[in-house]
Amino acid sequence: MKNKKALITGISGQDGAYLAKFLLSKNYIVIGGERQNASGSTWRLKELGIENKVKVVPFELLEENNIVDVIRLGKFDEIYNLAAQSFVGNSYSSPIFTSNVNALGVTRILEAIRHFSKKTRFYQASTSEMYGNSKSNRQNEITSFEPVSPYAISKLYAHWMVNMYRDAYNIFCCSGILFNHESPLRGGEFVTKKIIRDLARVKYKYLSNLSLGNIYSKRDWGYSEDYVEAMWKMLQQKKARDFVISSGKTYTVKDFVNKASKYYGFDLIWEGTGLSEKALDKKTKKVIVRIDKKYFRPTEVNYLYGNSSKAKKNLQWSPKTNIDQLIKKMCDHEIKKYK
Repeated sequence: MKNKKALITGISGQDGAYLAKFLLSKNYIVIGGERQNASGSTWRLKELGIENKVKVVPFELLEENNIVDVIRLGKFDEIYNLAAQSFVGNSYSSPIFTSNVNALGVTRILEAIRHFSKKTRFYQASTSEMYGNSKSNRQNEITSFEPVSPYAISKLYAHWMVNMYRDAYNIFCCSGILFNHESPLRGGEFVTKKIIRDLARVKYKYLSNLSLGNIYSKRDWGYSEDYVEAMWKMLQQKKARDFVISSGKTYTVKDFVNKASKYYGFDLIWEGTGLSEKALDKKTKKVIVRIDKKYFRPTEVNYLYGNSSKAKKNLQWSPKTNIDQLIKKMCDHEIKKYK
């Protein structure tokens, strides 16, 4: 039996690296797609010790001819599209670019599969941000979408296009509606990594304090390495279906800060309200956390809480890592830099 061959777009990202590692453990031939000017490079692959086991090819979601050539010649069994303009904050300043990459980029891939590689199974990385400020207490596959950012709207377009290509052209394509998932390999633009990184800088006296925006938004946080297994499981099913992947627990950003601070040895006391709210270390009375209005978004998703019971039943998938274990992994990784 020949080894399966998979293309992972966005190979330089957190999920791309962990997915590559997972597929290699399943004896896949792994090809990584990366835009030519990707700033992340492949340091994550190197960190996981798989840099020389993955062939990286240019893959640009804005270039139809490039996409067609890679997919037509690649003869892939599976394609995982993890590439995106993935920063919610940046999508407000670059809504056209975000839409072109996240929405039309996926359509370009689907068209290439339809015309040149119809047996290829396709996974699209959807996002819990599509739910926006949904009125539902817990979001699942049938919860209505109410996106509030250009990022979420672009992702929703792609999500519905995947559904349409599945129904109209009988292509095996599905979306994983993944709730927030983090790891030591998370980029510094994301709030969890900023918290872990900047608290370490405060601890080792490279930074005076951590600055944040809305600390009362609630998120459902899991571990990236757990979640990439669910992506793979979706493409092994007899029938293509969309699945919510989540930890099933929700915490505020403030909760995350408190947990991470404790791991670094800070005992926080919070005082004040609004932009004047701050956290002091109980022992030293030093200000550890401040609120800064520049980190607030024009529109904010206040509450995300996923229900992944369908994945548990049909994929036999459930998260292995809780938030405290996740924070420990991230903090340990950060501390190594200072040792």
